[in-house]
Amino acid sequence: MGKIQSSEELMKYIENMNSDNSVLQFSIPGKGKFTLVLQEDDDKKSIQSEAEENPELKRMLKESVEQYENGRGMSTSELLNSLSKKDFM
Repeated sequence: MGKIQSSEELMKYIENMNSDNSVLQFSIPGKGKFTLVLQEDDDKKSIQSEAEENPELKRMLKESVEQYENGRGMSTSELLNSLSKKDFM
């Protein structure tokens, strides 16, 4: 799990995500730990079939659903809007 030091660095990681590199775990000082999962629109495989093939992905998705159900989830837009320069200092 890597520490993200700026919103630009986060965007660089997101831009480099693809079907082979589709899960990113990171922490932001002062905000917490995050797991970002890329879901490509043109991918013919379902998330469920990918999770069945990858136990680590299955665990992370289950954890994510539990956190969302407990009111601990947010959209990418909400995350980016909540960040300021002071979070990276």
